[in-house]
Amino acid sequence: MMDGNVNLRMLVMEMLLTENAYSHMIVRDVLNKHNYLTQQEKSFVKRLYEGTLERQIELDYVINNFSKVKTHKMKKVICVIMRMGVYQILYMDAVPDAAACNEAVKLAQKKGFATLKGFVNGVLRNIARNKDTIAYTSMSVKYSMPEWIVDMWTAQLGQEKTELILKGLLKERPVTLRFRDVPELTGVDIDSAVNAVQEAIACRGGKMERHPYLSYAYKVTGTDDITRLPYYENGAFVVQDASSMLAVTAIGIEKVARSAEAPLRVIDLCAAPGGKSMLAADMLEKCDVDYAVLSRDISENKIALMQQNFDRCGLKHTTAAAVDACLKDEGLVGTADIVIADVPCSGLGVIGRKRDIKYNITLEAAEDIIELQRKILQVAASYVKPGGRLLFSTCTINSDENEKNFMWLKNEIKMTPVSLDGALPECLHTDTTKEGYLQLLPGIHDTDGFFISVFEASEA
Repeated sequence: MMDGNVNLRMLVMEMLLTENAYSHMIVRDVLNKHNYLTQQEKSFVKRLYEGTLERQIELDYVINNFSKVKTHKMKKVICVIMRMGVYQILYMDAVPDAAACNEAVKLAQKKGFATLKGFVNGVLRNIARNKDTIAYTSMSVKYSMPEWIVDMWTAQLGQEKTELILKGLLKERPVTLRFRDVPELTGVDIDSAVNAVQEAIACRGGKMERHPYLSYAYKVTGTDDITRLPYYENGAFVVQDASSMLAVTAIGIEKVARSAEAPLRVIDLCAAPGGKSMLAADMLEKCDVDYAVLSRDISENKIALMQQNFDRCGLKHTTAAAVDACLKDEGLVGTADIVIADVPCSGLGVIGRKRDIKYNITLEAAEDIIELQRKILQVAASYVKPGGRLLFSTCTINSDENEKNFMWLKNEIKMTPVSLDGALPECLHTDTTKEGYLQLLPGIHDTDGFFISVFEASEA
């Protein structure tokens, strides 16, 4: 598969060799740079890059079973070429095994390793001949997940749930759009926007279907450039995972708005990329109350991008500012009706979208981050006025970062958990939602892995 000027496999190889960059940003930047590629070519690049990265542990295991030279001793370029070849052999049915082998040999030659073409060809063809007999020794290898994560989840959730999560993380993760039901800001009613976008996506060979949990959320597959869809510039929709939408929904903003004195204040402490701030603002627009949403994050670059989105969406009462969430602003203590604290975390719940996380995070780093989380949560709790609400959420699956922090807020900070049953869809109600929290799990729920909890500050 070739574009006139770009060998697609060469492009993927260079992406996989890129260091010190996030995988989802590499995909975005490369596809934007090579926007002249056809949709089919873009899909091939994205699939081969993400799949090779995602399945790296399994691919190395397979290579090491057929090669005398193990992957950790190979030249990095050759190791990447081998991984790409094995991924195509095992998972890309549209690519003949012979083509996967031949193209790997060509890549090796182009990168100056002609002397190794026999090695590359021999190992890959042997794997292709025996691919149906490969036996996997553990869930770590089978699902390409570091052993410490598998062990942690098995200890916390049991083997059955852990395997469902591992399977779920390897499934295709569609983009989720939230359509905004605020025609006074977007200039278009929500049904018209949905129909126009759905038709445009279908014309490009993609698919859009409603999410089972929320009426305004839609899952999109088969299209790459969301910014070129109808009504994007109007702010009629934003990209936001359903788990993030559910977190804001759980707050019960309408109930808070009915009982709070105007103007109502929302503080979003770790706001980037801004989805929760925007949904909170849209909900308050529909409540027809005076309000202000203060969106904060430590990154100046992220703040600029958030403000661009706020402006595109017509949110005049939502402002972004670069502030360290650990530093308490004494002028805000006891002033917020709602505080959103989606705190930094190990990110294990979004591995399905950000595939490099599992290779970069360590058990020690996951343990160290808890201290940072509690610093932020203590500041967040101080901003909540009596009777106000605090949303504590993460995008991870780890009881030490989630349930233990929930109990710390309840017992040490003396915040009162709020039952989530009245705010969340009935299909998500569990014993824990009555207690005030919900752990969403990929493979079990139709979302990323996400922890959601809501607390109320004492009136006393």
